[in-house]
Parts: sequence; structure tokens; C-alpha cells
Amino acid sequence: QVQLVESGGGSVQAGGSLRLSCVASGYSFSTTYCLGWFRQAPGNQREGVAHSYIRGGSTWYADSVKGRFTISQDNAKNTLYLQMNSLKPEDTGMYYCAASRWANRCDFGYWGQGTQVTVSS
Repeated sequence: QVQLVESGGGSVQAGGSLRLSCVASGYSFSTTYCLGWFRQAPGNQREGVAHSYIRGGSTWYADSVKGRFTISQDNAKNTLYLQMNSLKPEDTGMYYCAASRWANRCDFGYWGQGTQVTVSS
């Protein structure tokens, strides 16, 4: 059974930093097609924040976080990270990690339960 567990959320002031972690069990990051971080603010739809495409080694970032957030992974620890710097109040939301169920295409079919990030001005 695949399980993704996020941690590292919390409350910070604007300009601060947080590092989110997502540990997987029953699953190998090294053989999947894609991993990603998403977020959802109250009243808003869930949106992609950062994606990592394992086969090609490429990454994607939402325009709103480019230059501030960095996605990375440690395959040996089966852990996905999101380093968030220069946080803004609009970064507030529930952050979720997701992973593809397939090795040859990206579907983000596995999801964690989320970790809350609150940024105050």
C-alpha cells in the first residue's frame, strides 16, 4: 500500500523559510515518472507548485514561486522536499505531495494528506 506523508509545515512571518518533506512508503521515487507539490488555499482550487520529472531530470515551477521554491528528492530516503524561501502571505495554504502511479507517464495518482503552511505579514 502506497502512503505519502508530508511534514514541515508551520507558521512563519513573511520573508521566512520552510522546508517541506514527503516520505513515501510502499513506493519507490526512483522508478516513477513524476513527483510534485501542490497547494490549496481556502476557497481556492488546488494548484500545482513544483513538479519533478524523474526520467528527464527536469522540473517545473508555478510562476508565482519561481526563484523562491526548490523541489528536490533523496531517492535513498524515498523523500521529496520543497524548500520555500522568501515566503509571502499568498503562499498560505495546505501543501500536498503527489506521485505518479506509472513509470512511463505522469498522472499524480497518489496523494498525501497535506501539511499546513501559514505565512503572516
